[in-house]
Amino acid sequence: MCPHCEDFARTVVMLGQLALYAETLGADQDFIDCMGPSLAASLPEPPPGTLPADYDPTDGPEHPGEG
Repeated sequence: MCPHCEDFARTVVMLGQLALYAETLGADQDFIDCMGPSLAASLPEPPPGTLPADYDPTDGPEHPGEG
């Protein structure tokens, strides 16, 4: 696996583990609130072929507060 692919896969796994931890009784919400956005922001560009060739990240519905 290429180093770029490995970093992406590892970060996605950590986000999944954080999501599972968030559902446990007594989970530290401050930790979750800090680490979730940090992990998401650290995601590298997805490996080639992960997204369709015509994928446009700016295309989609407006989010609250936009527009």
